[in-house]
Amino acid sequence: MTTIKETTIPVVRLRKPAESRSLWGDALFRLRRNRAAVIGVIVLVLTIVIAIFAPVFAPKNYDAAVLSDNNAAPDWILRVFPTMISRDQGGYVTINNSYPLGADKLGRDLLSRIIYGARVSLEVALIGPLISIIVGVIVGLLAGYVGGRVDNVLMRVVDIMYAFPTLLLIILMMAVFRTSFEGQQPGTLAYSLNRLDSSMGGLLFVFVGIGLTAWMGMARLVRAQVLSVRELTYVEAARSVGAGSLTIIYKHILPNIVGTLIVAQTLDIPTYISYEAFLSFIGLGVKPPTPSWGSMISDGAQAIQTFPNQTLFPALALALVMFAFNFLGDGLRDALDPRLRGVD
Repeated sequence: MTTIKETTIPVVRLRKPAESRSLWGDALFRLRRNRAAVIGVIVLVLTIVIAIFAPVFAPKNYDAAVLSDNNAAPDWILRVFPTMISRDQGGYVTINNSYPLGADKLGRDLLSRIIYGARVSLEVALIGPLISIIVGVIVGLLAGYVGGRVDNVLMRVVDIMYAFPTLLLIILMMAVFRTSFEGQQPGTLAYSLNRLDSSMGGLLFVFVGIGLTAWMGMARLVRAQVLSVRELTYVEAARSVGAGSLTIIYKHILPNIVGTLIVAQTLDIPTYISYEAFLSFIGLGVKPPTPSWGSMISDGAQAIQTFPNQTLFPALALALVMFAFNFLGDGLRDALDPRLRGVD
C-alpha cells in the first residue's frame, strides 16, 4: 500500500495595485516628500498669517515713536552682541526690555516694524507674478501660436526691453515717477496717481516699475513652450476636428504648459522681493513711515557697528522669506517634472 505524501504549495500573495494618481495628485504627493519644500511652505504660511494679523502679533504700532527710547535694546541683545554696552556699565545703550528686538533711532519697535514690513514683501510677491503672468502669457501666446510677423514684432520689443539692465531700468522709472507726479495740480491724472501712491505707502509706483519689466522673461518662456507643443499630435487632432484657436489655446496648450509657468514664477518671486528691498534701501521704494525690510536695513546700516540688531533682524526676515520661496520653487520644479511621474 503506497502512501501519498502531503505537499504544500506555496501561496503567492499579489500586491495590491497602487492607486493611480492624476498629474496634480502625483505632483502634490512628491511635493510633500520634499522636506525643503515643506519647510518653505510652512515658513510662507506662517509669514502670511503674521502679515494678515499684524495688529494682533505686533506689540506696538509700526509708527509709534518714543524718542526717549531711541536705539534702546533688551538685555538679551547685549548678551548676543558683546560690543553693545549698557549705560549702567559706562556704555551707550539704553536697556528697555519692552522692545523684544530693540528700537530704531526714532524709538520705534523693531519687531512691530518687521511684522508690518512682511506685508510689503508679500504684496510684491503677489503683484509681481500677477502682472508677469497677465502680460507675459498674452504676449507669449500671440508670438508662439500666431507666429510670422506678429512673432517678429513682439520678440523685437522684448529684445529691446532686455537691452537695458532690469534693475537700472526700474530705478530710472521710479525716479521719473517720483519726480514727475509730485507737485501736480489737483484734478489731474498725475495728481490722482500721486495721491493713490501716497495712500498705498509708495507701493503703487513700485508695482508699476516691477510690472513693466517682469513680463519679459515670462513672454519668452511662454513662446518657447507654445512653439514646442503647438505641432504635437493632440493639438493637430483638435485642429482637424474643427476646434478654434481660442479653444485649442485654452483647452490643449495652456493646461500642458501651466506647470512650467508656475515653477518659473515661484522661482522669480525672490527677485521681485529683492527689487522692492533694494528700491527701499536707496530711498525709491515705500514712503516713510511705511515699514519695509529694505528701508529698515538701510536705516540700520548707518549704525551697524554700534547697533547691529537694527540691520541684522530685518535682513534675516528678508533672507528667510526669499529662501522659503526658493525652496518651494525647487520643490515644485521637481514635483511637476513629467519625467519624474510615478517615481517616489
